[in-house]
Amino acid sequence: MMGLTIPTHSSLNLPSLQYTPCNTFLQVTRPTRRKPSASSHFHINNKNSNFNPKLCSKSVVLTRASADGGGSGAVDASPQQKNIEDSKCSSSSFSDNYVALFVRMLGLDNDPLDREQAIVALWQYSLGGKKCIDNIMQFQGCINLIVNVLQSELSSACEASAGLLRSISSVNVYRDVVAESGAIEEITRLLSQPSLTPQVMEQSICTLWNLSVDEKLRVKIANPDVLPLLIKSLKDEDIRVKEAAGGVLANLTLTHSNHDIMVEAGVIPKLANFLKSAVDEESKVIRKEARNALVELCKNQYYRILVMEEGLVLVPLIGAAAYRSFIPALHSWPSLPDGSKIEHTFKGPSRFGASELLLGLNIDDKNANLEEAKMKAIIGRSKQQFLARTGAIEVEDTKLSQSGSSKTRQFTVLPWIDGVARLVLILELEDESAICRAAESIADASINEHLRNSFKEAGAVKNLIQLLDHNNDAIRLAAVGALEKLSISNAVCETIEAEGVMAPLINILKNSEMSESMMEKALNLLSRILDPNREIKLKFYDGPVNGFKKELDAARVDDSSTGLSRKVDETLKSKTNTRRDLLDLDVVARLVDMLKHPSPELQRKAASVLEFVAISDSSMDTVISANIESGLLAIFQQIELNELESDDESQQTEIHAVQVEEVGLAISSASRLLTKLLDLELFRHTINPSLFTKLLRKILKSNIPLQYKDWTAACLVKLGSLYGPTPILEFENPINMEVTLYEKIPRLIDQMRSSFSLEAQETAVLELNRIISEGMVDATRAVASDGGIFPLVKLIEGGSERAVEAAICILYNLSMDNENHAAILAAGAVPALRRIILSERSQWKRALVLLRNLPT
Repeated sequence: MMGLTIPTHSSLNLPSLQYTPCNTFLQVTRPTRRKPSASSHFHINNKNSNFNPKLCSKSVVLTRASADGGGSGAVDASPQQKNIEDSKCSSSSFSDNYVALFVRMLGLDNDPLDREQAIVALWQYSLGGKKCIDNIMQFQGCINLIVNVLQSELSSACEASAGLLRSISSVNVYRDVVAESGAIEEITRLLSQPSLTPQVMEQSICTLWNLSVDEKLRVKIANPDVLPLLIKSLKDEDIRVKEAAGGVLANLTLTHSNHDIMVEAGVIPKLANFLKSAVDEESKVIRKEARNALVELCKNQYYRILVMEEGLVLVPLIGAAAYRSFIPALHSWPSLPDGSKIEHTFKGPSRFGASELLLGLNIDDKNANLEEAKMKAIIGRSKQQFLARTGAIEVEDTKLSQSGSSKTRQFTVLPWIDGVARLVLILELEDESAICRAAESIADASINEHLRNSFKEAGAVKNLIQLLDHNNDAIRLAAVGALEKLSISNAVCETIEAEGVMAPLINILKNSEMSESMMEKALNLLSRILDPNREIKLKFYDGPVNGFKKELDAARVDDSSTGLSRKVDETLKSKTNTRRDLLDLDVVARLVDMLKHPSPELQRKAASVLEFVAISDSSMDTVISANIESGLLAIFQQIELNELESDDESQQTEIHAVQVEEVGLAISSASRLLTKLLDLELFRHTINPSLFTKLLRKILKSNIPLQYKDWTAACLVKLGSLYGPTPILEFENPINMEVTLYEKIPRLIDQMRSSFSLEAQETAVLELNRIISEGMVDATRAVASDGGIFPLVKLIEGGSERAVEAAICILYNLSMDNENHAAILAAGAVPALRRIILSERSQWKRALVLLRNLPT
C-alpha cells in the first residue's frame, strides 16, 4: 500500500514473503548466482532455486521476443494468451501489498540499505514471470525509482537494479518505458566506471541486449559512448559479460544504418577473433553472436572485404541435405588437394599388410617439408570431408536459416582454412544452385594473394575449369568469374592455363549466344593468360611483400625426397598448341565482331586479346581475312566527337563522364592494337591511312582523359612516319604539332602539377621551355588554357635552379599576351619574383624583365 510509511532510520527485517497462490517464498536477501549454462539463451534468469517461475498460470511458454523484424537477445516472459487461463488466488492482494511496500522503499528519502533490500526483493520477485512484472509496473513512476538505484554506491544494489530492468525489458510492452526512463544513459554511465563488478556488467549489458531487440532503440544504443564500452567488454574475463556484449552488437547490426559507426569503432577485428580462435565449449554463445554480427556486416560489399581481410571467408548455406550427394574420391594412392601426386618411395611389400593403410604418412628424408599452404589445404579438406560424411555439416546453421524466408540467400562466416575447403567441397556436389553460389563466393573471396593461392592449393582451379563446360549458363558465368579473379595472381594464372582452360574459353568465344557479362569475363581471363608481361614477371618476380613463394618455380620442382611430383611440366608442353587454336579464323572473326559491339568494355578486352594474337606475320592472313580494319574503325567512330568536344562542363553529367572514361579505355586499346599492327608490312598495304589519321586527330582533340591519348598520339606519329604528309592526307596542320598541342603539353603540365619528384618536375619544365622556345604556333596558348601558369609559379618558389630559370622563361613568353596577366598575378608570381630579385639569385635579371612586363 502506497500510503504506508517506513521510517528511514529503521531496518526492515522480513523473514519471508509468502506468495500464497503458488506457495512460493520470496526472501529479502541477495540472491545467489547460479552457474551459467552455455546452452541457455534466456535473459530472465531465475536465481532462487525455491522460486517457482510458473507462478499462478497453468502453463507458461517462454518465447523469443521479436520486434520490428525480430532479433536475438531477449525473451518474452509473458505466457501465451490462447488457451491459457490465470488461476485466481484468494490471497493475491496480500502479495500485492508487499510489492507496493517495496516500491515505496525505493524512494530517495529511505536509507540506502533499505533501498538495497527492496530492489533485491523486487528483482527476485520479477523472476517469476510476466505476471509478477505486471504487478511491479502497475505503480506509476516505479521504473524511475528503479533506474535511480543504478546510481547507488552499493554494487549489490546496482546489480539488482540492472537485473530488475533486465527482467522488465524482456517484456515487449515495457521496453519503451524502460528506454524513456533514461535507463540507457544510466547504464552507459555505469559501464564507464573502471571498478565495476562482472555481475553488474552482466545485468547491465543484458538489459541493453533486451532493449536492442527493438528497431527504434538500436539507433539510440549504437552511439559513440556505448559502442566502445561494448567492444571493451568483449575482452572481459567473465564469459557471461562477453556473451552479453556480443549479443548486443549482433542485434545492433540488424539495423543497417548502424554499420558505419560500428565499423569505425573497430568492431570487425574484435568479433573476428572469436571465430579464429580454437573451439571452446563455453564460448559457443559468443561465437554464434559474433558470426551473426559479421554476416550482417558482410551484406555491405566494402565491409565484406574488411571481414575477409581478418582471415574469414563468407560461405553460402546450402542445407545439410545437399551434402549427401558428396562422394569422396577413393584413391589407391593419396594426393594433395591441388592434384599433386605422392610418389612411391618404398616398393617392397609390408610384412604387416599396412602399406596401403598408412600410405604417405612417412617421409624418409628428414629435410623434406611441405609448404604451409599445402598443409593447411590438407587440414581443411580433411575437416570438411569428415563433416560431410558424418552428416554434421551445417546442421545448426541450417536450422537457423529455415526459420527465415526461404527466398533469402543465407551465408555463414568461417575461418579461411575451413571456408576455402568448404567452398571447394561444394563445387563437387550435384546441387546446381549451391555450385553457382560457391563459385560466386570464391570470386568475392579472392581479394589478396594469400586467399588466391589458398584456393589454388585447395584444388579450386581444376573444379572451376570443369564447370566451364556445364550446361547451366549461371554456373558457367560464376565459374569464369571466379577464374578471372583468381587469375590476378601470376602464379595462379599459370596454373589455370596449365590445367587446360584454353579449350573451354575458346568454345565460349565461338558461341555467339553467350551473354555480354560472360564474354567480358572470358576475354579478361584470356587477356591475362596471353599477356607477355605476366611471363616476364613470373621469370623475375620473387613474390609479394608477404613472403609468398614463387609459385612457378615451386611448380616445376620435382622433389624426389618428399615424393611430390608436379604434373605442371607436362601441361606446359601443350601451351603452344592451345594458343594456336586462337588463330583459328572463327575465333579471330568472333573477336573482330566484338570490336563492333556497342559495349566499350567488351571492345577494350577484345582489342587486348587481338593484340596478343596478331603479333606475327604468320597470323596476319587470318587477321586480314577477318576484316580487322572494320572493327578498328567501328571503335574510332563509335562516339559523337562533337559531344565530347563540348566545353560546357555543367552539361557533363556523372553518367556521361563514366561513358567518356569507358570510351577512352576502348580507344586506347584499339590505338595500341593499330600501332602494333602497323609494324607488319602486309597489314600496312591493306588499310586506308587517310581515314585512320583523320579519326585519330579528332580523338586527340577531344576531351577524353589525357592518359588515354598516349597511344592515340603514338599511333598518329607512326602513321605520319610511315606514310608521310602526302597530299592524299589533306593535312591542315602537321601531325607532330597536333600531338604536341593536345597530348605532349598537357602531359608535361600534369607532370609538373602532380609529380612529387623534383627531378621529374625539372624534366617536364625544361621540355616545355624547349617546345615554346622553338616558336610553335599556339604553344603558349595551350599552356595557359591547360592551367600551366600555377604550377610554373610554384616551381619558381621551390624548384631547382634550372627549373626556376626555365619557368621564368615560359612565364615571360606567356606575359607577352595581356590576357594571361590576371592569371599570372593570381598565381602569386609578383612576390616570388621580388624575392628572387632581392636575393640576387642567378635568375634575378630574367625575373626583373618579367616583373616589368606585368601590371604591378
